[in-house]
Amino acid sequence: MILTEFDYVRPVGLDEALTLLAGTRGARVLAGGQTLLPDLRAGADRAGLLVDIRRLAELRGITRGTDGAGLRIGALTTLAELSADPLVLAGAPELAAAARANGDPQVRNLGTAGGNLAAGGRATDLPVAAIAADARVELAGPGGRSTVTAEEFAAAGAPAGTVVTALLVPAAGRSAAFEKTADRATRYPVCATAVRVTPDGPRIAVTGATARPLRLRGVEDRLRGGPYTTDAVLAAFRAEPRELFVPGRGTSAEYLGHLAGVLTARALARAQALA
Repeated sequence: MILTEFDYVRPVGLDEALTLLAGTRGARVLAGGQTLLPDLRAGADRAGLLVDIRRLAELRGITRGTDGAGLRIGALTTLAELSADPLVLAGAPELAAAARANGDPQVRNLGTAGGNLAAGGRATDLPVAAIAADARVELAGPGGRSTVTAEEFAAAGAPAGTVVTALLVPAAGRSAAFEKTADRATRYPVCATAVRVTPDGPRIAVTGATARPLRLRGVEDRLRGGPYTTDAVLAAFRAEPRELFVPGRGTSAEYLGHLAGVLTARALARAQALA
C-alpha cells in the first residue's frame, strides 16, 4: 500500500512528459520505479504527480554513438539489458558489470539505466561506473537537450523539470572493470569501485565508502605510469585523506579506505587481464 496521494499520467511522447513536469508542482518521473515506489510506500518521499515514461520507445535501446565508436544507452534500457548487451560487454565492461551487480533479477528486469543514475540519496552501482568511463548524461528539459559529465550529475542530480534521456559512453575496449562488496540485506554497495585503464593512466571512481560517487584523482596521479600492483594501489589509497571515507554501520574510515584499495587493485588487475 502507498500511503501518499498523487495523480498519475502516462504521456505518449517526451514533449508531453516535459510539459507535465514543468507545469505541475511536485511532479516526479516514474521509470523503473525501483527507488521511487518503495519510498512512496514508506512515506520517505512524496509526489504531486507521477509522470510514467515507461512506454516512451525513444528512450530505449543501445546503439553506437554518433562518432561510431562510443555507445548511446537509452535511459529506459533495463539493467538486465545493459548487463548482457554485446556492445556494452565489448566496449564498456565496467557498465555491464555494474548493472549485473544491482539487486536481484526482478530489480534488474524493472530498474532502468536512467533511474539508477538518478537515484539520489542512495549508493547505486551505475554512477561510479559511468564516472570511471568518462560518460556524459544526456538530459531533456524546457530549453532542449543538454549533457553533463557523469561526475557532475552524481554531485547535482537532474535539474527540476528535466528527464534523463541517455548515457553517452566513450568506447574503451575491454580495459575496464568493476568490483563491489555489497550489503547482504539491501545489495547496495558497502564499497564499489570502477576503473578504466587509458594511455594517460587509470581512471578510478568509488562509491558506497564515500558520501557520493567520486573520481579519485589523487589515487590516479599516484598510480600514473604504474605498476598497478596491490601494494602500489593500497599505498596510493593510504595517502588519501581519511575523512574522504564515510563510516557506516559497523565500519570505520580506515576499513573503508583499505576496502576501496583492495577492490580497486582487483579491478585494475581484471582490466589489464581483459585488455
